[in-house]
Amino acid sequence: MAPTSETLTAERILAATEEVLRRHGPAKATVVDVARALGVSHGSVYRHFRTKAALRAAVTKQWLDRTTELLASIAADTGRDPEARVREWLAALFAAKRRKAGIDPELFATYSVLVFEAVEVVGTHVAELTGQLTDIVRDGVESGTFRADDPSAAARALFQATDRFHDPRYVREWEKPGVEGEFEAVVDLLVRGLRA
Repeated sequence: MAPTSETLTAERILAATEEVLRRHGPAKATVVDVARALGVSHGSVYRHFRTKAALRAAVTKQWLDRTTELLASIAADTGRDPEARVREWLAALFAAKRRKAGIDPELFATYSVLVFEAVEVVGTHVAELTGQLTDIVRDGVESGTFRADDPSAAARALFQATDRFHDPRYVREWEKPGVEGEFEAVVDLLVRGLRA
């Protein structure tokens, strides 16, 4: 193992872990493989991440956070019509998942496995996403665009009703002919149901 001159950081470890997962898959990737890729001992990796599960949860969180950050700007754009924001937010979520699956199918398959291990990380991610949607729906209620007694419940319903277009279990359906039209039809129906 060649010594490395760069400081070992959590960010470097996560980047190496992502590459190791891409190369070996979740079943075969080990902390030793990550350490080898970094040119350090596996003990050095464990100083940053106490267990293999913690390392895998951290890399899963980083992957999910990229989507959360992408959608945050749409949710925060209060100068735009809430209906347009809901449509754009849902479309951006669908596009982000499709892009990840299409650009790097091996890594997407790996993360599809890891999300089932990282239940707490995924729960936090879903709460953040539905929180963003809640903000948009609440803005719509306050402006008179939407009608919802409970914006949070309406946001969860929007998220759950569109899960076919963002849940990794449905990845095979995302490239089928006509899927964009199906997505638009679902979103149209949901938005009509929200209108005041």
